[in-house]
Amino acid sequence: MKKRNDRHEYIRKVIRDKHIRTQRALVDELLQAGFKCTQATVSRDITDLGLQKINEGYYVLSEDIHLQRMVKDLVEEVRMTGNLVLVKASPGTAPGIAAALDGSELPQVVGSVAGDDTVLVICDNEEDAESFRKEIEKLRQK
Repeated sequence: MKKRNDRHEYIRKVIRDKHIRTQRALVDELLQAGFKCTQATVSRDITDLGLQKINEGYYVLSEDIHLQRMVKDLVEEVRMTGNLVLVKASPGTAPGIAAALDGSELPQVVGSVAGDDTVLVICDNEEDAESFRKEIEKLRQK
C-alpha cells in the first residue's frame, strides 16, 4: 500500500507543477521518478484521485478546482507575516475556505484555523508561507 500512496503523492505534485495532457505523459513522469507502473495503473490512479481534464486539455485535481472557485469568489485579501498567512474573506465563508484548503493538501500548509471571515494558515517557514501566499494570489486572478 505504501507504494500506491507514494505514487499518489507524486502524481499530486506532478499535476500541480506541470500541464499533463495524457495518461501516457503521466506514466512517463512516474517512470522517470522510479515508479513502476502501467497505463492501466495510472488510469486507476486518475479515478482514485479524482483528476479532471479541464477545457485547456490538461489534468487538474478536483480539490484544486473547488479551492480555486472558492478563492476567486470569496477571498478579499491575503497577507503574510513570518510563517503565517492571513486570508480575509466574505463574512461567513472562512470555514468553507479553510475546509477547501485542508482538502487540497497543499504541501506548504501545516494547518489552518477559521473564524467567520478570516482564515489563519500556518506554514513551516517563511519560504513556504510566501509560496502559499503567491499560490492563493494566483488563484484569485484566474
